[in-house]
Amino acid sequence: MNLKLIYPKWEKLKGQTTFNLPPHGPVAFAAALPGYVNVSFTDENVEDVDFDSSCDLVAISMMLSTQVKRGWAIADEFRRRGKKVLFGGIATMLHAEETVGHADAVFLGEAEGRMEQVLEDWRSGSLKKVYSYMAQQPPIALVGPARRDLYKRNLYNHKGVQMVDLFHASRGCRFSCYPCAVAYLGGRAFRPRPMDKVIEEMAAIDNNRLFIVDNSLAQDKKWEEELFRELIPFKKKWISHTIEDDPKILDLAAQAGAWYVYQAVYDTSDYIKERVKRYHDYGIGVEGTILLGLDNQTEDDIKRLVDFLLEVDLDLAEFTVMTPFPHTKGYDDLLRQGRIFDFDWNHYNAGQVVFHPKHIAAERLQELYDYAWETFYAHETQEAKMFRLFCSVALREMNEGTYRPRNRELANKSFGKDVVRSNQKISTL
Repeated sequence: MNLKLIYPKWEKLKGQTTFNLPPHGPVAFAAALPGYVNVSFTDENVEDVDFDSSCDLVAISMMLSTQVKRGWAIADEFRRRGKKVLFGGIATMLHAEETVGHADAVFLGEAEGRMEQVLEDWRSGSLKKVYSYMAQQPPIALVGPARRDLYKRNLYNHKGVQMVDLFHASRGCRFSCYPCAVAYLGGRAFRPRPMDKVIEEMAAIDNNRLFIVDNSLAQDKKWEEELFRELIPFKKKWISHTIEDDPKILDLAAQAGAWYVYQAVYDTSDYIKERVKRYHDYGIGVEGTILLGLDNQTEDDIKRLVDFLLEVDLDLAEFTVMTPFPHTKGYDDLLRQGRIFDFDWNHYNAGQVVFHPKHIAAERLQELYDYAWETFYAHETQEAKMFRLFCSVALREMNEGTYRPRNRELANKSFGKDVVRSNQKISTL
C-alpha cells in the first residue's frame, strides 16, 4: 500500500532563523509502519502538498499547536477527494477533541507495535475513529531507527551548510514543569532506549551534527555517563536540552561532542550565573530559554532578567511567552480563572500573548516580549551570534577532519572563507 505522510507548515515568529530542520516525529512514526507500506513524505515547510498524487491513505503528523488548523485544512481537502485520513503526533494528542472532526481516524500515543492493527482495520473498512494508547506506552526496545531516508536532503541545506539531524535516546520525563505537556504526552517515567539500539542508529546517521531531542538528558547520571562514553568515538557535534550539573558528566559531554545546550533561565540567581559559566568552562555553548509572563513576574522582574542575561555571557537567548497549551496545568489553571481570552490555535506559538497575566496587562507583556528580543540582540544580531557558534563547531570539525558541508562549493563561498577568517577572532568550543 502507498501512504502519503504530511507534516503541515507553520508560521515562524518574527526574528526566528529562516532555515528549516528536518522534523523528527514523522520519520519516527514511519519507522513503526509495517514493511509492506510504501511511504512518501512531504514537509510542507519546504515544499507544497500535492493533492493530486496517488496514494491509498494519508497520514498527517502534527507537532505544534500552530500546525493544527493547517493540518485540518489539508485533511478536509484530501477527504473531499475521497481519501481516508489518519492523524497522529504531539499536537494531535493535545487537540484530539477537535481533530476528530477532520479525520477518519485519530491515533493517540506512541505508534510502535500498534500500526499493523490500524492498517488492518483500514483494509477491512472498519477504521476506528480514535485509537488511544496514551496510558500504555509500548516497550521502549521496539523503537527503531527513524526513517531518515524519507527526507529530501537538498531542502534542508542553509547556504550550503548541513543542518542537524534529530535523534532521541530516551522518551518520557520524570519532571513535570508547570507549562509543559510532556507528563501528559509521555508519562512521568524516564524510559531510556537500549544502548545497543541507540548506538546502532547513531552509527547509521550520515550527518556530523545532531540535535538530541530528549526532553532532558539530566535524568539518570549513570545512563547519561554511559551515553556520553558511547558517543565519543563518533566524533559528532550535538545540541541538547539540559545536561547534569556535575563536573564528571560535563567533561564527558564535552569529549562526546556537546556543541551547545538549551538551558532554562528562570531567575537572576548566582546558581544560574555559575551554571552558564560551568558549561563554558567545558567548552559547551549555552542558549538560554526564557519564559515570560509567569504569575511571579512583574514588569521590573522581566527587565532585570533581560539585563542579567547580558551579564552572564549567553551565546544565544530564546524568549517565549507563557502559553497555556491544552492538557497542561497552566491551561487548566488559567481556564478555571477565566484568564484565557484567545483560543485561536494559530496564536499558540509561544510568541503571542493569549491570556491575562497576573501583574502585567496582556498588551504590555507583548511589548516586553519584543523588548527582550530587541535588547538582548541590540549589539549583535541573532544571526551573528549563531554564526559565531557555527564557526566554533566548524573549526572543531576542521581540526578533526570531519567538516562536511552538503554543498562544499556553496559552503566555501558563503561560510568557508568566513570560518577560516574567524579563526583568530573567536574562541573555539
